[in-house]
Order: sequence, then C-alpha cells, then structure tokens
Amino acid sequence: MRFTKPRDLAAAALVAGLLAHLLVRLSYSTLPPLPTFAGFTLLVIAAGNLWLAFSLRARILRKPGARPVEPLTAARAVALAKASSLLGAIMLGAWAGLLLYVLPVRGEFAAADHDAVSGIVGVVCSALLIGAALWLEHCCRTPTDPRRDE
Repeated sequence: MRFTKPRDLAAAALVAGLLAHLLVRLSYSTLPPLPTFAGFTLLVIAAGNLWLAFSLRARILRKPGARPVEPLTAARAVALAKASSLLGAIMLGAWAGLLLYVLPVRGEFAAADHDAVSGIVGVVCSALLIGAALWLEHCCRTPTDPRRDE
C-alpha cells in the first residue's frame, strides 16, 4: 500500500468538479434549494479522523501509559484515511463545481445566493476532511529508527 499522493486527490477533485458543474448547468432550475449545512457531515468525519490520528500517534510513538498498536488496527486506520481523503477530494470538486455555476448566476435565480453559502460551507468542510485524513495517514507511519542508518 502506498501513501496518498496529492495528484491523485487533485485528479479526483477535478473529475468530480467537472461532472458536478455539468450536472448543475443542465438541471439547476429544477433542483430544490440545498441545505445550508449539507457539507457539515464531512466536518464530523474529519473530527473522527483527527481524534483517531492523535490517539494512534500517541500509541505508535509509545507515550507512557499507551498500549501498543496492533498492525491490523494501523492498516485499518490507513484504509480509513485513504477513503476519507478521496471522499473529501470528490466532495471538494463537487462543491467547487456547484460554486462555479452558482456564483455568476446569483441574480438570475432566487436560490443561488443561498446555494452559494451551502457551497462555501461544503468546500471548507471538504478541505478540512482532506487535511484530517492526510494527518491520520501520516500518524500511522512507523517512526524512524535512529539505529537504522548504522
């Protein structure tokens, strides 16, 4: 398993953004208004990732009183981190695609102002999820052994 590369996340965000923008462009007038805090769920997932990252990091670095981490637990945390970062990238692209359509047409549609706020909340929460997931993935790395170079 290799660690997540920013170019992989950027590619997923770009594809999702283009598809979301196309979908919104074709059907925006028929869509209901978006909930303001629709992207807030991503922030909850990010908080879970952060909690797990700090918990595992203390155990991996063998802080006093912390029990060791089972290899399968670390592997599951890395899988969660990879999935969360990919979800964050896809949702970041989708919210950005929505914003690219909504911001210029705020005067034409009554719901566009409200949807712009929803899009900004979604973009921010998606970016926070990506950051938390990458931090969790980083925290699951084994510490470097100073004797390894000898």
